[in-house]
Amino acid sequence: MSDDDAIAGDARPRLPRGVRLTHSEAQGGWVLIAPERIFKADAVAAEILKRCTGQVTLAAIVDDLAATFQAPRERILADVSKLLIGLAEKKLLEL
Repeated sequence: MSDDDAIAGDARPRLPRGVRLTHSEAQGGWVLIAPERIFKADAVAAEILKRCTGQVTLAAIVDDLAATFQAPRERILADVSKLLIGLAEKKLLEL
């Protein structure tokens, strides 16, 4: 990810209207449901998306995940940014 692709630390990522994260027994875990589309979210993606409420900044999400999983903040930031940018490009997340 280049600096041009970086998400501002004060961004407040959120799911747009019509998109929701839900746990589905039929799908065997967490899924992101959008109009006419469904995406299976692995455990890591689900933990990130649960925090994307529009109320919390990217920096706070990364800090929380780094503390929760006792992982290096830089690694968490890179992984979270990559996921969020990919979802935003698919119109599944607003940054």
